[in-house]
Order: sequence, then structure tokens, then C-alpha cells
Amino acid sequence: MIDYKDEVIQNDLKLITSQNYISWDKLKGKTVLVTGASGMLATYMIYTLAYLNDNFAYNIKIIGTVRNIEKASLKFSSLISNEYFDLIRHDVTKEFTYDGKIDYIVHAASNASPKFIINDPVGIINANTIGTLNLLNFAKDHPIENLLFLSTREVYGKAISDYIDENSYGGFDILESRACYPESKRMAETLLKSFNDQFGVPFTITRIAHSYGPGMQLKDDGRIMSDLLLNVVNSEDIILKSDGTAERAFCYIADAVSALFLVLLDGENANAYNVANEDEPIQIRELAKKLTEIFAERNISVVFDIPKQMGLGYSKMGRTRLNTEKIELLGWRKKVSLEQGLVNTIKAIEE
Repeated sequence: MIDYKDEVIQNDLKLITSQNYISWDKLKGKTVLVTGASGMLATYMIYTLAYLNDNFAYNIKIIGTVRNIEKASLKFSSLISNEYFDLIRHDVTKEFTYDGKIDYIVHAASNASPKFIINDPVGIINANTIGTLNLLNFAKDHPIENLLFLSTREVYGKAISDYIDENSYGGFDILESRACYPESKRMAETLLKSFNDQFGVPFTITRIAHSYGPGMQLKDDGRIMSDLLLNVVNSEDIILKSDGTAERAFCYIADAVSALFLVLLDGENANAYNVANEDEPIQIRELAKKLTEIFAERNISVVFDIPKQMGLGYSKMGRTRLNTEKIELLGWRKKVSLEQGLVNTIKAIEE
């Protein structure tokens, strides 16, 4: 269980808050609601807000909502005693109420794990659609400065060009098992736009691709980076369930969270922004090899164990390269290399 005071976490938070292209001062004295607070990116956003309070006296009121408050209390044990932090048990599919003023909403309550896509597709749809609708109804009646929605690269469907910008939409099979995730994300984005058109509720969207870092779920997650890192943590041979030629580009959490705050505070209203690190694309087999080299002292190898059929919960869309020029025009820059990100992640997990 990662902790706010861990060395790796503190170094990441220092890096995030040092990005002077972000209008951090907009957060001074504000109240920020983060749904799905125990998720990897949401947790880091809360840690960042706490870091601004503890080191720069920003006086931000932080509200995190979770379904499993016992588990979340362990993750936020270093913050629970602070007056500026409230952890609330709440399911986003239920109506949200709060007596005080809320200035910013970050809607991060969702799940992209193949495990949940197979076992709880309806829950994923509910969080993205009903959950978004509940927050928008709250924002309609309680004016806010912005609502940031954490979406996914998968809303683009099948790639229609080499690099996908924010207007490059392709189709996908709506009867595929994984469709519950991108289809409900698409519907959530449409809800945001509709509430903006009809009621003036402000919003911005980040479409995120392959983020990783401290706090990611390793066991029973099913995504490739989680599986590989779990093998490394356990000093086990890395088991690949394919030939490993598929290519991915991974974005370290500190860079991703910097992008999220930039879009929350400085993004143009009613706009979506791609968040990805295309600087170091890598085949999965090469990523596995890199991990065995970085952690050579563990004497682990790459082993291929290829099943006859891909699991139902996995995307069959293939590689989608995201164009990030739009967010880079706001000032966003990636700072953490793939190798450094992998080292940071393993170190934080093992601490």
C-alpha cells in the first residue's frame, strides 16, 4: 500500500507541483471533490493537493469519495487526521449531496481492468453514465468552476489515421464484451456536453492512454503493465500470453497527473485533451526484456505461454497512437523516461 510520505511519492509530488505552466494559484482556498479516490490517478491527485497544502499553505479542502472506505483509509492514513481532508463513503451511482461549496470536481470513479470488464460490465456502465449524470445534476444546482472527466483513448475506436487527434473518431463493435467501457465513456462525454449546452455546466475531458506508476493495482488486474510488474515484484519469470509484438506507449503517473491538473485548471471549457507519452513506444516483448535487464539481480527470464484465444475483456482495437499537440500547446511536457518510471514504480511498491 503506497503512502503519501513515501520517498518516491514525495519526489513525484515535488516534480508535479514544480510545473509552472499549471495555474496552481487557482486552487488556493478552493474545495475539490475527487470521485473514485482510491484509484491510481485519483490518489495521486489527492496527494498533490495535500502537498500543496502542506508545503505552500494553499488551504485546499479535499473531499474524496470511495465505496470501500476501510481499504481507502489505509491508503490515505497519512492524511486522515488533517482537517483539510474528508474521505466519504459514497457510490457514484447514488445521488451526491454536500452542504458546503465545491469549486472543482474530478470524476475518476471507473474501472478499466479486464477482470471487472468480464465480471462487472454493468457496474462499469453505471459508474460512467449514472455516476456522471449524478455529478452533473449536482453541478447544475451548485455552480462549480470546472468538472474534469477522466476518459480513455478507447473512445476513438478503430484508428482512422496514424496519429489520433481529439476529433478522429472511428467505429467499434458495440456487441464486443469490452464495449461496456468505451461506449459508457462516450456516453459520459455526451452527457457532459449536453449539460454544458443546456445548463452551462463547465467541463473538460482527458483521454488517457496507458498510465502507470505507484498505486497501480497489480494483482488480478489483467492489464499488461500490471502483469509484468507483478512478476518483477515477486521475482518470478515474466509470463507473456502473446508473441509480444504488440506495441504500447506508457505514460508515468507524475506526467499524467501534471496533465490532469493542467486540463482541470487551464483547459478550454467543453474540450477534450489526449494524455499519452508517445516518446518511447515499445513492443511488449521488449518491455519484458527491459524489465529483466533493469532488475537483473532478480535472475528472471521472459517465458511465452500463448493461449489459443484472447480473453473477452481485452481490447482488440490494436495500437492507437495519440496526438498530444493540443495539450502541449497548453504547456504540458513529459519529464519521466520509461526506465525511470519503471524503477520508481517497483521501488514505491516494495517500500
